[in-house]
Amino acid sequence: MRNLGPNKRQHKQAVILASTLTTILPAPALAHATGQSIVALLPTGPYMAVGVMIVALSILLLWFLPHQSADRLLPRLLIGRMATPHRLRSISSLGFFLLFCWLLHTGFTGTRDPLENALILGFWVVFWMAALMIQGLVFNLWGWISPFYWLVRTVTRMRKRGFMTLPRAIGVWPAVGLLLGFSAFTLADPAPDDPKRLASIGVTYVCITVTGMWLCGPRRWLSQVELFSIIMALFGRLAPYGRRGQTLWLGWHGWQIGQGLSVRPGLSIFILVLLGTGSFDGFNETFVWLDLIGVNPLAFPGRSAVIIPVICGLAAGNLILVATFTLLILLGDRITGGQATARQLLPRFAPTILPIALAYHTAHYLPSLLVDGQYVLMVLNDPFNTGANLLGRDGFYVTTGFFNHRETMRMIWLSQALVIVAGHVLAVVLGHAQALHLYRNLQRAFVAGLPLAIFMILYTWLGLWLLAAPKGG
Repeated sequence: MRNLGPNKRQHKQAVILASTLTTILPAPALAHATGQSIVALLPTGPYMAVGVMIVALSILLLWFLPHQSADRLLPRLLIGRMATPHRLRSISSLGFFLLFCWLLHTGFTGTRDPLENALILGFWVVFWMAALMIQGLVFNLWGWISPFYWLVRTVTRMRKRGFMTLPRAIGVWPAVGLLLGFSAFTLADPAPDDPKRLASIGVTYVCITVTGMWLCGPRRWLSQVELFSIIMALFGRLAPYGRRGQTLWLGWHGWQIGQGLSVRPGLSIFILVLLGTGSFDGFNETFVWLDLIGVNPLAFPGRSAVIIPVICGLAAGNLILVATFTLLILLGDRITGGQATARQLLPRFAPTILPIALAYHTAHYLPSLLVDGQYVLMVLNDPFNTGANLLGRDGFYVTTGFFNHRETMRMIWLSQALVIVAGHVLAVVLGHAQALHLYRNLQRAFVAGLPLAIFMILYTWLGLWLLAAPKGG
């Protein structure tokens, strides 16, 4: 998180750190426990140009692929049949539910310092930063750590007939509202890193979720309303390991989407909002945004002074993204003489931007994770404040020195840029694969995908610019 009372200092060769850890005070934050308000002085322009060119070239190369390679763009390999260990997963889920309850308890009773409180570090760093990355980059981690999975079979056995049923017609629109609300909380709330505040919201959310599962059915609630289960399920579609029934497969990232995945219309809007909120999260920190809302980045008045502009910007950014994406896929369809509606096209093409959403999440939080992960290790070293030294980290001091050296900052920035470019290239490949599944013709698929391809190129530049843009506030 940021704005924890840091001192500002300048490094002439690499970066200007506008937030340091010399003074740690609980104050307004941005969904993670340390700041990343910096001005990058690296020569990022050439790297940005190369990144955009790579995405553009990947689009041109798709023209030379044979038609029959649509399902082979992202190959997969059958690992074998493997039964789902429901009982083991239930035990694991129950364990994480109890762990989450303990974290909520530490939010109420533990230290108010967000860099030492287990709830703040556990939720924002371990879950929101790291777990989402693992879910999309490696395997379905949520299937083992979801604190609600164990309740599914329990509630299903105990739930009596006659309770209300959540209509399928409402889709995931409640989750879309929750996603916007959660994003507003992380970006506009005066103190999302306050342990008691977060614990109160966590208890309320758990009570609503358990009640909803009991009244409306657990599977319906988790698939239509529960925000984090839906996000994890979507990012899980990008993981190389995937399950189809009782068979386990290993393939390129995104192969599960490349097989012709089509989602519900409401879920396609959820995906676009997921990308929109992630993009605005990065833009919200830039000098450009602060200047736009009339705020001096070197004399930031505090988050409570910009609540309304941030909420309005978040809403406007998502509306613009949804409208732009919809118009572009409709334009591509019309160019090829198609008559498909937005309701038919969005469910097919919206999932193709999930790699961009994951790439933005990974790149945006990488610097914070490098620092906040050290605080997590310190808490794990002595989780109950008993003087234990479980990990042998006694006397360890958190370091941010890698932000002060040109070479390490170059490695960090290039790693972020590589993730952004790879995410867009994968999105381009998925978009082409979906177009081939829809139009069954290489020429029509390529032409129909051109407007969306231009969008991918421009969004690549935007993502790289967000990494390099001066940040403050």
